[in-house]
Amino acid sequence: MEKFVPFEKLSKKKQKALNDQKRGDWGNVNPATQILPDKKKYSRKQKHKGSELDD
Repeated sequence: MEKFVPFEKLSKKKQKALNDQKRGDWGNVNPATQILPDKKKYSRKQKHKGSELDD
């Protein structure tokens, strides 16, 4: 049986290993926020890339 050692007294590598075990993953969820563009604002981007070539 291993002796109990407080978290603060563990080495940095062992602390990191314990933190990695406790930390979960996001699965299929994308943590980046998705922001829809405001339709009322003026956009300088071209709506269709090939539209100017057809003139």
